[in-house]
Amino acid sequence: MIHAAVAAVTQRIVERSRPGRRAYLDLIDRERESAVRRPNLGCANLAHAYAGTDEDREAMKADRGMNIGLVTSYNDMLSAHAVFYRYPEQMKVWAREVGATAQVAGATPAMCDGVTQGYAGMELSLFSRDTIALSTAVALSHGTFEGAALLGICDKIVPGLLMGALRFGHLPAILIPGGPMPTGLPNKAKAAVRERFAVGDASREELLDAEIQAYHGKGTCTFYGTANTNQMMMEVMGLHMPGAAFVNPGTKLRQELTRAAVHRLAAIGQRGDDYRPLGWCVDERSIVNAAVGLLATGGSTNHLMHIPAIARAAGIVIDWEDFDRLSAAVPLIARVYPNGSADVNAFEAAGGMPFVIRELIGAGYLHDDIMTVSGESLSAYGAKPGLDGDALTWTDPGASGDETILRPVAQPFSADGGMRILAGNIGRACIKVSAVDRERWVIEAPARVFDDQLDVIAAFQRGELERDVVVVVRFQGPRANGMPELHKLTPPLGVLQNRGFKVALVTDGRMSGASGKVPCAIHCSPEALGGGAIGRIRDGDVIRVDAVAGMLTALVDAAEWEARTLDAAPPPATGFGRELFGLFRAQADEAEKGASAVLAGAGL
Repeated sequence: MIHAAVAAVTQRIVERSRPGRRAYLDLIDRERESAVRRPNLGCANLAHAYAGTDEDREAMKADRGMNIGLVTSYNDMLSAHAVFYRYPEQMKVWAREVGATAQVAGATPAMCDGVTQGYAGMELSLFSRDTIALSTAVALSHGTFEGAALLGICDKIVPGLLMGALRFGHLPAILIPGGPMPTGLPNKAKAAVRERFAVGDASREELLDAEIQAYHGKGTCTFYGTANTNQMMMEVMGLHMPGAAFVNPGTKLRQELTRAAVHRLAAIGQRGDDYRPLGWCVDERSIVNAAVGLLATGGSTNHLMHIPAIARAAGIVIDWEDFDRLSAAVPLIARVYPNGSADVNAFEAAGGMPFVIRELIGAGYLHDDIMTVSGESLSAYGAKPGLDGDALTWTDPGASGDETILRPVAQPFSADGGMRILAGNIGRACIKVSAVDRERWVIEAPARVFDDQLDVIAAFQRGELERDVVVVVRFQGPRANGMPELHKLTPPLGVLQNRGFKVALVTDGRMSGASGKVPCAIHCSPEALGGGAIGRIRDGDVIRVDAVAGMLTALVDAAEWEARTLDAAPPPATGFGRELFGLFRAQADEAEKGASAVLAGAGL
């Protein structure tokens, strides 16, 4: 029996989405019946498509089995995607085992926020998601594939792959992860060195050594940021092979799960008797599951933009009110850094996603009756994968292996999901409080206003923030500068908080995947460049950030507040390719809708 609050939110989304979802389903029905596909292509077209393959050409000509399009985000600059180097050649072999073929349909960019944070390249980060969606569409546009394997894992890559693939929703698709790197320097120890460096008590050499100990090998970063939240989301949406999310790279189990995904994809095409197109798998229930999983595990607030964007690509509308209502009902049952001390490897060892899914289904918080790629209901994802010799097996995860990391629904860390929507005369914003001490859920202090995160750091270094302060950083939204992450602010704000000051951040930008102990009102909408009231705040205004009452308010006389003019935006930045994304900035819509230029431009 589904929980009443989850059922109510699901129905709210169904009703709101009815026209868009109907149009989407009609689209994929038409595409299934009449879209360009191999049997209808001209001989010259097919010759071009087959010219680059030798071993599979005869099988492709015979057109007996599925031809799988591999969309890969491989590069060897990004640890999480470096693991995909050999995947295409392996997947081609595994496809042949079941009478199918596979080709690399195309590649997508995969940039790393960890590399670009605090620098100009980060201003391309959010719009790389739209670019990935476009490149996925280009890859699948040839009409020569009956299914898609989407190789991606990190922040914008998985949402972008899904957004693009959903516009080819008549094709079945499976997400192929690579897994997290083995545990290195504990996250708490890494954060401590960062804070010591911020106040000059650690050298650059010491900091670099600590960072390399933490990020030391192939695979995703091991904290529970946006990348690993993506993997959680693919599990609760039923778009992975069950239990594939957090198996380390280079292991036999990792290889066999990928092999099983290829075999399974070959079985769920239109020509078989178990057709499972992506556009049917991603529906209102699976979108609600993604939101519930986010809240139950304390995942990245980036998904308050990514889930709405994925949903829109499938004709579904979810808003922040839906997240807020779900958060009030869904318990927090996982504590993974930055919401705890454990990393994702410890989370996996304690029971991982199989434990989470089994618990949430049992309590009615997840829709079990969704169409998954595995061929089973979501309950199949409540079992843990393993090997019996070379054969894959799935078994019940049992009790939590560590109740400081994972707890049953009956004994949660918190009765709610730890995310709040704030509203007031400044606008609407999100706050994640699952890692914030309860005594800091309400902060009232004078504002210090900035237009650039580097100016915040400079003011901190000059000692100008040594007081109770609400740091306001505006002109950081999608239209202003592409909405870069503001993670560089975490160490200085953390230092101020450690010194006993009341500290909060208010921004129309992002501070999400690694947000932790400092209360941050983020994604403030409307953004400053779009006429948002955050542009009215002046130094010294008393700001109240209240996660208990759900308020974000400038305590300024109402008449004075309305009479204030909006501060002028800084000129658009140039260099590092940022000027090439002017079209994206101009067309982007609000964070609550997904902050997407391509979806807005498509009228979705």
